[in-house]
Amino acid sequence: MITITRIYSDANGESHFEDFEVPLKNNGDIGFLSDDELVHSIVFREVNPSYDYDFHNAPDRQYIILLDGGVEIETSLGDKRIFNTGSILLVEDTTGKGHKTKNIEQKLRKSIFIKL
Repeated sequence: MITITRIYSDANGESHFEDFEVPLKNNGDIGFLSDDELVHSIVFREVNPSYDYDFHNAPDRQYIILLDGGVEIETSLGDKRIFNTGSILLVEDTTGKGHKTKNIEQKLRKSIFIKL
């Protein structure tokens, strides 16, 4: 299983965290794989060490994979979580009050956005 954290907006526009697991199937010598999921595009990103972005909505429904460096994300209700290198997020709060994101390390941070 691979654990992913979803960030989404409820009917009142409040953002929330929800963890879910993606099942993996044994594919022998090549390892364990999930089912295919169709995607729209991929974007590579780098942000400055001082990255501290106030409340915003995700521009698209997308996976974010943190490649090197962690972030703190805060929901509109004030819940905060730390996500470290290797974390996978499914960001779906394209409407509502959004979330805050800031680097937790003073270094360039790279990530991949996979738009759905």
